[in-house]
Amino acid sequence: MAYLVLVRHGLSEYNKKGLWTGWTDIPLAPEGFDEARKTAEELRGINFDHCYSSPLLRARQTLNEIKKILNIEYVQTVEDPALNERNYGIYTGKNKWQIKERVGEEEFQKIRRSWDYPIENGESLKQVYQREIPYYQEEIGPKLKAGKSVIMVSSGNGIRALVKYLENIPDAKISELEVGTGEAIVYQIDQDGKVVGKEVKGTNHNAGKV
Repeated sequence: MAYLVLVRHGLSEYNKKGLWTGWTDIPLAPEGFDEARKTAEELRGINFDHCYSSPLLRARQTLNEIKKILNIEYVQTVEDPALNERNYGIYTGKNKWQIKERVGEEEFQKIRRSWDYPIENGESLKQVYQREIPYYQEEIGPKLKAGKSVIMVSSGNGIRALVKYLENIPDAKISELEVGTGEAIVYQIDQDGKVVGKEVKGTNHNAGKV
């Protein structure tokens, strides 16, 4: 039995301002480091064999903080852009709540949470899925099947895409999934790579509000 732990990065400076971040390389806010440390404490007892991260700074900072707390800085971190946040295209850097006021609730939810809604110069969640899942299947899945435990840190949509795959969430239902900053989804994975258990650590009651 192996553990797969998916962690959304802690609160970033753009999260605090309500700005869509996408691929912009924004650091954690001080509160984000606190979230990472809190979550790390809840992950004690899991022995990680492999660490993965989006190359974006906020993800790397979160993982580094967790590794410090858990005393696993000796475990190498593998970074890959396949694990990056969704590219928000023309909305990058814009205030999401101002956009909501301008376009209305229905359009806002399509932009923010739907499965296959196009964004000019950006990506849909489906496109994130299409780049991330092959990487997971080739790079991470075999390690889990071999009984090795893995922690992976990414952004909200990087986590949502992988959760969709692992839990076989229908396209029409994925808009309901929210993952708060700093939250960790802890899966137990069997030798066939199937999920046999799930728990959320570092629960953030502001999920969906930043």
